[in-house]
Amino acid sequence: MNPILKNILAVVLGLFIGGTLNMVIIMISGAIIPPPAGSNLTTMEGLKAAMHLMEPKHYVLPFLAHTLGTFIGAFITAKIAATSKMRLALAIGICFLVGGIMNIVMLPSPLWFTLVDVSLAYIPMAYLGGTVALKKAT
Repeated sequence: MNPILKNILAVVLGLFIGGTLNMVIIMISGAIIPPPAGSNLTTMEGLKAAMHLMEPKHYVLPFLAHTLGTFIGAFITAKIAATSKMRLALAIGICFLVGGIMNIVMLPSPLWFTLVDVSLAYIPMAYLGGTVALKKAT
């Protein structure tokens, strides 16, 4: 396969699978850690209205979703890519970081969560995913 096409496919698959994993974890998080009583987290308005009721435990699974989605997306991208494996893995991290920043703008979260999420969930996990994929290849 043409290396450019293979790299494009790697990035598309990494974004799709990482994003899907992220969404699955977010969707099941309410069943694992119940939302605050009386809150409706199914709409953006309901989520915004409930933010002040959230406790630190309610941020564990969103953080896990962001870290695992980025890690798996970067890992898959680095495994499939023909060239520039680490660069493409980090590109996945940048894409997820942009998505995370957009989410913070739309849905303000506590400062502590914003700092932890932005600093640990995206670029470091993309680097780790790329590193693990490259070590497994050798």
